[in-house]
Amino acid sequence: MIDLGTWNLSIPVGSPPATIETKQLLQGYDGKYFKSGSSNVSFWVPVTGSKTANAIYPRTELRETWSDGTLHNWYYPDADNFLRAKLKVIQVPSSGKIVIGQIHVYESTQPLLKVEYQYKDATHMGNIVAKVRFHPKDKKARVITIAEDVPLNETFNYVIHLNKAGLLSVTARGMVWNDRISATWSKQQLYFKAGVYCQDNTGYTSEGGKAMFFNLDTDHNKG
Repeated sequence: MIDLGTWNLSIPVGSPPATIETKQLLQGYDGKYFKSGSSNVSFWVPVTGSKTANAIYPRTELRETWSDGTLHNWYYPDADNFLRAKLKVIQVPSSGKIVIGQIHVYESTQPLLKVEYQYKDATHMGNIVAKVRFHPKDKKARVITIAEDVPLNETFNYVIHLNKAGLLSVTARGMVWNDRISATWSKQQLYFKAGVYCQDNTGYTSEGGKAMFFNLDTDHNKG
């Protein structure tokens, strides 16, 4: 069972797109874009879905909150910060790309980290990549391939870890990458996101991204 008590949910309908608050999720929210079962939650986002302010693409994505539903933002030097997930990617749009986890930045359109699944029709396989902005002023993220040859519908794990010293690591399907980010990030308020952020916005309503998560949890260990 995934604990939805520290998340809210953005779904790609309405203008601006609707937010399903923490309390609603805990009451067993189910809809066209998000389904919660006894052992998993599933996310669906069509390429035609509505987009959040300043975003190019639509998303069905959870965003970290406190248990009372208020937004949970954090500074990385205050704790060891973890996002752990177990999931399978079921469908991708024609671009082949969906973001499945993020470290985002409060009141910014530029995340520190995106973990992205990139599927190639030619091989019928996908790569899991990390897109990292090592400094807040970086216009472009560096792309690091973490794991290769991951087919659709294969269950895998990922772990995002940003420690107090600014060491960022991404583990996916047993492969590990890590590097240090700029200390200037220590003054930025950060938060985790997870779900399906579709990296495509053209096509039929049946085209989009879909994933099922079997485990999802955050930890901010201050000890």
